Amino acid sequence: MSGEKILVVEDENIVALGIKKMLKGMGFRVPSIAASGEEAIQKAEITFPDLVLMDIMLKGKIDGIKAAETIYDTMDIPVVYLTAYSDDKILERSKKTNPYGYLIKPFEEKTLQNTIKVALDNYRKEKEKKE
Repeated sequence: MSGEKILVVEDENIVALGIKKMLKGMGFRVPSIAASGEEAIQKAEITFPDLVLMDIMLKGKIDGIKAAETIYDTMDIPVVYLTAYSDDKILERSKKTNPYGYLIKPFEEKTLQNTIKVALDNYRKEKEKKE
């Protein structure tokens, strides 16, 4: 697995750039970074990534959960949540969007890499079953 496109959705620029650097070091491509839910949907439509790393709490009218739901439902792109929030209410809301992973910040680079690999593998297997 190398060269897959990952859209990073994170409203803190320094964090987004750090994630981008990690991903590139793992062999992934990062065609874009989005800072809001609205921007995430637009960039997903343009870049059609293999996976979206989505922060839950974003600036703007659409939070990460709503953006993830839209991206998955309309474009069938898997989403992994990266968030500093782990309360039960947010977790329950996020589970309704069928995420392929849920990482609590801060996270280890290896944990991120393994989560992405498992998410992409599960998504491919699911897609094969549907076909």
